Order: sequence, then structure tokens, then C-alpha cells
Amino acid sequence: MPIADPAAFILANTRLQHVPHAAEISLWLADEVTPIWRLTEEELGEMGLPPPFWAFAWAGGQGLARWLLDNPREVAGKRVLDFAAGSGLVGIAAMKAGAASALCADIDPFCEAAVALNAKANDVTLAFTADDLLDAPPPDVDVLCAGDVFYEKAMAERVLAWLTTAAQRGTRVLVGDPLRTYFPKSGLTLLAEYEVPTTRELEDSAVKRTRVWTLPANL
Repeated sequence: MPIADPAAFILANTRLQHVPHAAEISLWLADEVTPIWRLTEEELGEMGLPPPFWAFAWAGGQGLARWLLDNPREVAGKRVLDFAAGSGLVGIAAMKAGAASALCADIDPFCEAAVALNAKANDVTLAFTADDLLDAPPPDVDVLCAGDVFYEKAMAERVLAWLTTAAQRGTRVLVGDPLRTYFPKSGLTLLAEYEVPTTRELEDSAVKRTRVWTLPANL
């Protein structure tokens, strides 16, 4: 049976805490002391809860957020899309860096509530869409950010083609990724590299070497 009030569920099962690699931002996140931390996939399914990717600050998103906060001219006054937004971390970073607007997109039905709660916690305004943006041409934005989207082969291929189309149309495409299995082996330009604190519960190490890239228009 679906959870009737996602926002209430998030508030009851996570806690507000600083993002390790972007301490200027606080998010409602799961950790060792929150109720959903140890739930199995079967238990989550019985609760009507998809895997709560929105409840964690993934390494690629943390890297992108850090880069935007340190390079505010990249987004100042611009329209930003946070694709596969999860918690809304990158959208929040964009707004804190001076973006004119930030649209968070994610097909997980819980993300809308998570993004709204996290936006309020950081005193920023975020728009949200649950549409699968990969079903249509990339939207008309100035900067398109994508963190941690290369974890599955079919998804990675679909996303890369879509991001390439955006770059060819003149959108600034920024990607954050700790070199997951299906990350493109070539064609991107490296902008920064970070050592991002994470957790062994999520990743294969407590610190992930995470990179921020841009996708050139001529890929």
C-alpha cells in the first residue's frame, strides 16, 4: 500500500544534516540512526516505498554541488536543470550560487516531497517535475546538471545520447560521477576532482574520488 504522506514519512525517517562535501547545504538524509537505514528492499516494497535514493547524498551530486558553490559564475542568473535530482542537492547548490531558477527532475514519486523539504531547509525555491525528460528533447535551459546517472548500462546509454543532444544545442552540460562502471570512457572535459566522504553502506569505500566534467558541443 503506497505511503499516503511522503513528506511526513521523510520527516519521521530521516534527519536534517550537513552534506559532507558541501557543508553550506543541509538535507533530510538517512544514516545509521534513522529508521529507514537498515530496511531491506523487500521491506521497502512492503511499505510501498521505492529504493530511497533521495535519502542519500551520492558522491557525484556532492561533487557537482561543491563545484557550483565554488564557481558561481557558471550558474549566476541562469536557468538550471538538476536531472535525476534525488534530494535536490545540485539544484539547491545552483540556487545558492545565484541561479535565476532551478528545475529538479526525477521520476521517483518521493522526490517531489524530498526536494520541497530540502529547498525549505536551505531557504531556496526549486521547481519540480516528475516527467521522464528522456522521453522528449532536452528542455530549454542554460545549464543542465546530471550527477550519478551512469550506474546502469541501458540508462547510461540513453542519458548520454540525451545529454549530447543538449550540448549540441548550446546548453552547458555538467556531469558529476565517481567513475561508475558505465561512465563514458572518453569525450568529456574534466573540470575538477574531489575526495568525497561517503559511506561503506552505499559505496565500495568511505571516500570516493569524484570528478566533475563538461560535455563539449562537438562530442
